[in-house]
Amino acid sequence: MQKIKNIILDYGNVIYMIDFDRVKLAFIALGIKNVDEFFGHKAQDPLFDAFDRGEISAADFREGIRERSGKPELSDEQIDNAWNALLIGVPPGKHETLTYLHDKYRTFLLSNNNEIHYRHCMEHIREVYAVPDNKAFFEQTFYSHEMGLRKPEPAIFQEIVRQTGIVAEESLFIDDSPQHLAAAKLLGFQTGLCSAEEPLEYWVEKLNL
Repeated sequence: MQKIKNIILDYGNVIYMIDFDRVKLAFIALGIKNVDEFFGHKAQDPLFDAFDRGEISAADFREGIRERSGKPELSDEQIDNAWNALLIGVPPGKHETLTYLHDKYRTFLLSNNNEIHYRHCMEHIREVYAVPDNKAFFEQTFYSHEMGLRKPEPAIFQEIVRQTGIVAEESLFIDDSPQHLAAAKLLGFQTGLCSAEEPLEYWVEKLNL
């Protein structure tokens, strides 16, 4: 393992806690059938990938939910509430860990995100922590819906290298999705799988960051 000079962090379940079961239940309540095939951690309807890449607007996304649920009468608010059911929040102490890492390394955020979730997440950290956005904790933030790319596409990692000038082999990428880590590893990144049992703080201690 080469010396770590740069740290790239995922957002969901690394910093901001999420729960896929909650959004599945919310989608079932909207009338979505075969919800495990419709939306999940490893595979999902193309609608979500397009929204993550910013290829469709929030209005287009909501219309897609109406079509797939067979409920054209669903309001924007009902759809947004169901979609945001995924989002739990940032646990106390997590931002302090980000500040600690930011003081020692070049740190970056890499998140598969979308217009609706991004707005909700930023409202949460403003209301709970009086933090305007994640720029306070990172040299640069990369969101899929702003880049037109999403993990685990190799191009999104290559774009980060291009924009920042970092060397992959000197960079640690921490994510909660094995498929995202596998893509980064093929490009030379060092990786760490974040989980409930091995959260971000575990990796900070394990690797003596």
